[in-house]
Amino acid sequence: MTSAINTDGILGRRGLQTGVEWSAPTAARARAAQLVAEHRTRHQEILRNPHLSAEWARAAVHAPHLLAAVQGAIGPDIAVENTFLVMKWPGRVFQIPWHQDGIDARVELDPDRSVSAWLAISDATLENGCLHALFGSHHLGYLPFSSEADHGAERGRADQATGFTTDASTALPLRAGTALLMDSRLLHRSGTNTGDGARVGLNVRYVAPGGIRRRDPQSPSLDPVTGTGW
Repeated sequence: MTSAINTDGILGRRGLQTGVEWSAPTAARARAAQLVAEHRTRHQEILRNPHLSAEWARAAVHAPHLLAAVQGAIGPDIAVENTFLVMKWPGRVFQIPWHQDGIDARVELDPDRSVSAWLAISDATLENGCLHALFGSHHLGYLPFSSEADHGAERGRADQATGFTTDASTALPLRAGTALLMDSRLLHRSGTNTGDGARVGLNVRYVAPGGIRRRDPQSPSLDPVTGTGW
């Protein structure tokens, strides 16, 4: 485990920036409806790296206001390390436990050269499983992570976060077309969708040159977005 650091990090004391616009709300909701119709039969919950094959996802990771916020955090040269389309279907138990986006079995991101973005494609509400975050938990540094078989990813363990209680987490509902940025070490989770419609969101991990500390050679290459430092 890397040691905790004393500075606030690239996104300040809370480890999070809200209010980032990436799409008009009506356009985002229309995209969500299209994705729901496309995947309704199989009820697929996680699709990896849609930005590599779907034009709408590629446009989303290049959205001008979103890129401006990312560049403000980690500098002018940025690339996409990974994306996940997450669909939470009503009436299906699907919880994403406490975790940190910047560390898993195959990669560790430099928290000074990386940032995680969560884009609301549909409206994210308390009822349909919006994110919850532990503000300031990024000060703990990276924590041990363990495999969660229910969604096949390595997730951080909030029970290691001495000095924090998960009851103190903050819900983060988002309007469709808005995004938030998170420090790569910030602990966050989301619950089951108990609403009437699907909740659709896109998670993006952006990095600056030198932002990957450890990497599985089997992982896909970086996808440069801006700059020439690649």
